Amino acid sequence: MSFLSLKGVCKGYGTGANRSEVLTNLELEVAEGEFVAIVGFSGSGKTTLISAIAGLVQPDAGEITLKGRPVTGPGPDRGVVFQSYSLMPWLSVRGNVALAVDQVFARESRANRAVRVDRYIELVGLSHAAARLPSELSGGMRQRVAVARALAASPEILLLDEPLSALDALTRAKLQDEIIDIWSRDKRTVVLITNDVDEAILLADRIIPLLPGPNASLGKEFTVDIARPRQRSSINEDLNFKRLRQAVTNYLMDAVAERTASSVTAARTLPNVVPITQMEKPPSAYQRAATSVSRSLDRYLEYSRLSKIYPTPTGPLTVVDNFDLKVRKGEFVTVIGHSGCGKSTVLSMTAGLNEVSLGGIILDGREVSAAGPDRAVVFQAPSLFPWLTARENVALGVDRVYPHAKRQERDEIVDYYLERVGLADSLDKPAVAMSNGMRQRVGIARAFALSPKLLLLDEPFGMLDSLTRWDLQEVLMEVWARTQVTALCVTHDVDEAILLADRVVMMTNGPNARIGHIMHVDIPRPRTRKALLEHPNYYRYRRELLDFLEAYEHGAAPKEPASVASPEAA
Repeated sequence: MSFLSLKGVCKGYGTGANRSEVLTNLELEVAEGEFVAIVGFSGSGKTTLISAIAGLVQPDAGEITLKGRPVTGPGPDRGVVFQSYSLMPWLSVRGNVALAVDQVFARESRANRAVRVDRYIELVGLSHAAARLPSELSGGMRQRVAVARALAASPEILLLDEPLSALDALTRAKLQDEIIDIWSRDKRTVVLITNDVDEAILLADRIIPLLPGPNASLGKEFTVDIARPRQRSSINEDLNFKRLRQAVTNYLMDAVAERTASSVTAARTLPNVVPITQMEKPPSAYQRAATSVSRSLDRYLEYSRLSKIYPTPTGPLTVVDNFDLKVRKGEFVTVIGHSGCGKSTVLSMTAGLNEVSLGGIILDGREVSAAGPDRAVVFQAPSLFPWLTARENVALGVDRVYPHAKRQERDEIVDYYLERVGLADSLDKPAVAMSNGMRQRVGIARAFALSPKLLLLDEPFGMLDSLTRWDLQEVLMEVWARTQVTALCVTHDVDEAILLADRVVMMTNGPNARIGHIMHVDIPRPRTRKALLEHPNYYRYRRELLDFLEAYEHGAAPKEPASVASPEAA
């Protein structure tokens, strides 16, 4: 008999024409003590699945049983941790954990309950913060409280619904290690929902994709045949890891291709008009801003001893220190490093949104001193006017940089780029009615439609699930290949950095962050994720980046590996 069993589970919402079938005929058997990862993506019904196992929603058909007993409602035998940690803001860490313990173990003495609370707070490494309120904790610490609260109720099965996806890469890695450490000690049954293939391989015994909805179903199972303990630093070299990673990724990419195949539209032709930023004789406002620096394709974008210093009560704080870099025209550069290393600070100074403290930035022979339409920015959170449609949001910028073009020509530019990012059917949809992925597509279309001299991307896919992220990376590369615009992209994702870039700039930790190393990516274009996984140099590049990030994981100025000691500035 299985510990957890799902047989023919179906779930939908709504009635009649508004009915949406979310889950269809789910079949799953989980053994006691097993760690199962379900790789689910936005819109695939992953939260509905976890909620059904937790007893928070009831399936329309089929049956869910735990230890042979039907699941008909929530119970203390199931501990649930959701992506958004639901803590009581007025209670301390100890108070939030005690809330669950007092409910489940009401018959125990107060002293025994207190011991149980302290044990699980210690287990997640928060004893030093037991008296703090949630508002005084980082996002990672709050999620640890949620894990401690779930574990303290001594559930028979732990249900984790993307508990780490909103965290930065370093915090996520630390909590992954804590989750697997807790699991290896208690060997409780775990069902983890994640959108990260590497996370699934690192933690689980089995990986099962939840294929995109509507009518989502469980796909092919993959057994993780890699010995435990699995070390994040060395697993990159494991042949079984490479084979499994490629197999799972290819399976999911095929699911993406199948989902999007029907949305391909005929290519629209761009009108032959030149933007204001690239005219031979720009308006006087641009002429006054110009400098006499000579143009050079190899130094199209140049950073010279760029620094950013903020005043603080204890004295000046140097966030970025002597950032020196030369970028060729048409080059795609990615910048990677841990949170707080100054990546976004460099990008915001380049955009003209943050004042330069020392040094300077030259773009196409002109010093960057303020924001301008020659630089287009795509942020992590898409900055759209929610009451405007996709067309209207993109048209705002197009009307400014093509003031001399006819109305029809400007409309054609807007529609061309919206179609290129897969929004041909949503041109007149208001931003407020769009998903995060759709809004980010509008942001990318708007950036390219400006025909900028420089495209600046600040973790543009950081808030998206893997399926949407992979899809938009492909869109970005396809549109970039057509425009060959010079691009600078900030990311914390190692694979994204390699996939997109001609060069990867690695930043040391802050304060006084600087360029630690520059890696050239010699992989032919056009690139796809599948081709990347098969390239003989891919894992060497990946190892080089991981080694650099690991060297800086525990401090601002570690003893650096020889391979990353001397940055290349050109």
